[in-house]
Amino acid sequence: MTRNTPETMDLIWGAEEIAKFIGRSQRAVFHMLDNGELPAKKVGGRWVAERSQLIRFFMESAA
Repeated sequence: MTRNTPETMDLIWGAEEIAKFIGRSQRAVFHMLDNGELPAKKVGGRWVAERSQLIRFFMESAA
């Protein structure tokens, strides 16, 4: 089993940064996050996503 350490877990904090990473507007990303369409969680009132999960999510939906 692989442990999530700072070396293996590349987190993206905040909807603005997630939007930049996936190339969408901040408004579109908030909509997707609020509807549970992106693999992300709210931590302390702030959205956080793991970079590898976002990549996997978009690669699978493109297939």
